[in-house]
This record gives sequence, C-alpha cells and structure tokens, in this order.
Amino acid sequence: MALLIHLIPTAAIIVILMLSWRWEWIGGLVFINAGIVYIIMTPSHPTWWLPIAGPLFLISVLFFVGWFYRKEIKAKPTDQEIHYT
Repeated sequence: MALLIHLIPTAAIIVILMLSWRWEWIGGLVFINAGIVYIIMTPSHPTWWLPIAGPLFLISVLFFVGWFYRKEIKAKPTDQEIHYT
C-alpha cells in the first residue's frame, strides 16, 4: 500500500507529460506553478530552491518555447519532403 501511495506523484507527472506532449502550454503552466509552489512551501531553505525549482522553471521555459515556435517547426520541410531534381 505504501508503494502505491508513493507512486501517485509519479503517475500525476506522467499524465501531465502526456497532456503536455500535445499541448505545450499545459506543461509550461504546470511546471512553472510547481516551481513556485515548491519555493512557497520551503521558505526556510533558499539554498534548495535552485537545484530543485530551477529545473522545473527550465522545463517550463522549454515547453513555452516549443509552444511559441510550434507553427514554424511544423512548417519546415523534412529531408524526406525535399525532392531533389
């Protein structure tokens, strides 16, 4: 039973990543909020903020960049689509 209780956060992260794979803005919002919540919950340990909340903020920025450049990324032809004559 204890194992199942400790796997709940992992399952939640997997569901969030599955949604974020399709809609990047969800991942951007969830991970930035997770970093902010962590900082709020650990006010007495500011030395922990960068190694734990820092990667969450980085992941959030990467999701937002992917969302912002989504149309440009999908519009570029791949090597298979280029026909050399």
